[in-house]
Amino acid sequence: MKIQLALPGGSSLNLICAIAVATLPLLPQISRADESGISFWVPGLFGSLAAVPQTPGWSLGTVYYHTSVAASGAAAAAREIQVGRFSPTVNVNVNVNLHAPPDLLFLAPTYTFATPVLGGQLAVGVTGIFGRNSTTLDGTLTTGFGPFAATRMGSISDSLTAFGDLYPMVTLKWNAGVHNYMTYVTGDIPVGAYDPNRLSNIGIGHGAIDAGGGYTYLNPTTGHEFSGVAGFTYNFKNPDTQVQSGVDFHFDWGMSKFLSKQVFVGLVGYAYQQITDDTGGAPILGGFRSRVFGMGPQVGYIFPIGNMQGYLNLKGYGEFNAANRPSGWNTWLTFAISPEPPASTVAPTRHMVTK
Repeated sequence: MKIQLALPGGSSLNLICAIAVATLPLLPQISRADESGISFWVPGLFGSLAAVPQTPGWSLGTVYYHTSVAASGAAAAAREIQVGRFSPTVNVNVNVNLHAPPDLLFLAPTYTFATPVLGGQLAVGVTGIFGRNSTTLDGTLTTGFGPFAATRMGSISDSLTAFGDLYPMVTLKWNAGVHNYMTYVTGDIPVGAYDPNRLSNIGIGHGAIDAGGGYTYLNPTTGHEFSGVAGFTYNFKNPDTQVQSGVDFHFDWGMSKFLSKQVFVGLVGYAYQQITDDTGGAPILGGFRSRVFGMGPQVGYIFPIGNMQGYLNLKGYGEFNAANRPSGWNTWLTFAISPEPPASTVAPTRHMVTK
C-alpha cells in the first residue's frame, strides 16, 4: 500500500506506513512504575502514524533507547525493600536518591498480511531486547520499630548487560480516507534477565497483557497528521516477590507536519496513570499508584534503500508531574526498513472485505 500526500503547489509526499508496529518496542525494567517503580508499559511507545495501515510483507524496526531518571522518597524506598535492604514492616524515613540511566537496543520484526481480516489489515510481530542497565541508590535511611531506631548512610549500586523479555504484538488497522483506526493486543513473556535481589534488571519478572485502540488523522492535502493511542495493562503476580502491580491506563500521542517529500517535524507526548493499587507489597508503601506526563519534539526522515524504504525518527520527552516513580527525560532513535509501497496510490478501506 502507498499513501500519497499532495501538498499545496502540486508536490507530493510518499509516506512509509510500515513503521507503526515495527518500531513499537516494550521496554524492560528501567526504574519506571508500579512494583518498585517498574511497569510493563513504557509511555511514549506509540507516536505519529500509529494507526496508518502498512505495506504488506516483512518489516524490521530497531530502536536505541536512552533515559536519565531519578527518584527519592517512596519510589527509592520501594527499590530498597525489593532488594531486602530493610524490613517492609518497620517505619521508615527516607532521604534516598535513585539514579538509573539504561542504554537499550530493540529489534522488532513484523509481518503484515495482504489479505484483509474483518475489513482491516492484520499484522503480527515480536520485540526482543538487549542492553545495559545501571542503578544507584545513595543517601540516608532511618528505620524505626517501637522505641528503637537505626540510621544507615551510604550508596549501593550494580549494573547488568543482558537480554530482556519478549513482547509479542498483534494489530488490526482500518483506513477510511483521512481517518485511520487501529486496535492492538500485546503482552510480556518474562524470559529476560531478572533477579528480585538485584537493583538492575532487564526483565520485569512477571507476565502482563495490554490492549487498546488508536486513531490517526492524516490529511493528504495539507500534510498534517495527528495520532492518539490509549490502552490498559493488566499485570500478573510476580512469583518471586508475590507482588501484583495494579491496572495501568496510558495515552500516547504525536502530531507532525511534513515539510517536504521526506522530512517531517512535530511534537510527541504521553500521559500515564495507575488506576488500581498494587497488592502484596510493603504496607508502608500503600497502594503505590504511579503517574507521569511527558512531552517533547520529534523529527522524521523517509528515504529509499534499493527496492525497500527506510525511516529514521528521533524523539525526546521531558517528564513532569510524576508520582511514585522515577522521572526525568528519555530519547528514542528509530530506524525501520519495510517493503517499498507499490505503484498504486489507492489506500485500502473498510470496503476491502474478502469472503
